[in-house]
Amino acid sequence: MSETATAAGSGANATATFARKERTGAAADPARVSAIATDTLQALHEIIRKHELTYAEYDALKAWLIQVGADGEWPLFLDVFVEHVVEEVANADRRGAVGTIEGPYYVPGAPVIESGSAMPMRPDEKGTPLLFQGTVTDLDGTPVAGATVDLWHADDEGYYSQFAPGIPEWNLRAVVHTGADGRFAFHTMQPAPYQIPTDGSTGAFITAAGWHPWRPAHLHLKVSAPGKQLVTTQLYFDGGDYVTDDVAQAVKPELVLRPGPAADGTGNEVTYDFALDPA
Repeated sequence: MSETATAAGSGANATATFARKERTGAAADPARVSAIATDTLQALHEIIRKHELTYAEYDALKAWLIQVGADGEWPLFLDVFVEHVVEEVANADRRGAVGTIEGPYYVPGAPVIESGSAMPMRPDEKGTPLLFQGTVTDLDGTPVAGATVDLWHADDEGYYSQFAPGIPEWNLRAVVHTGADGRFAFHTMQPAPYQIPTDGSTGAFITAAGWHPWRPAHLHLKVSAPGKQLVTTQLYFDGGDYVTDDVAQAVKPELVLRPGPAADGTGNEVTYDFALDPA
């Protein structure tokens, strides 16, 4: 790319995207807020006592918390280190397709394309061609016609359109609708593993802890249909780097793809089906 992606740029975009996200629900229940806040603060107090936190460490924590906000990295930090537990609890009763984290890089309104066609991409898009296909059904295996399959992912260098400079809008982002047989298909390019932005406060946190900042290559999806529960998930690639050591702890065995050579001899293909729970 002609320009370099930065944590500040990515964080600002992620924060702006989150600020536009529609949030619904009744006003917060004061009793529930109090219970969660009390448990959170008590847990933090116990950590301070257990590790005998010093004032220098306390001041460093305050400075870091301020910097996370200044960098616009709260969506990034929370989605990497917290969201996987929220998703686990929220979807504990799901019987159909397995979900995982959304992450900070979803943008609603991607172009709708015909099933079986190519996702928006640059004429010289790098990477290995991938045919990603499957069927959307209900829990009984009946195909769901008109289901929405929303796919987005990073490019071969690990960058997302709308969050890194120099990439066309909607690059490697698209929506298809299933036919009467419930089937869908996308032609795209396999994404690459990527580092979460490391030049900002989240990177400083990871470096201080001695952790690595890498996520395995993955496809993001939202699959939905009238009368069915939306499932948000990510699909990973068997044998890929960081599949067993994801910084975001979002990989589940059911979400690992095993592509094979494409029937037309161009790149790879893989089939993955989604069974949707009733709403």
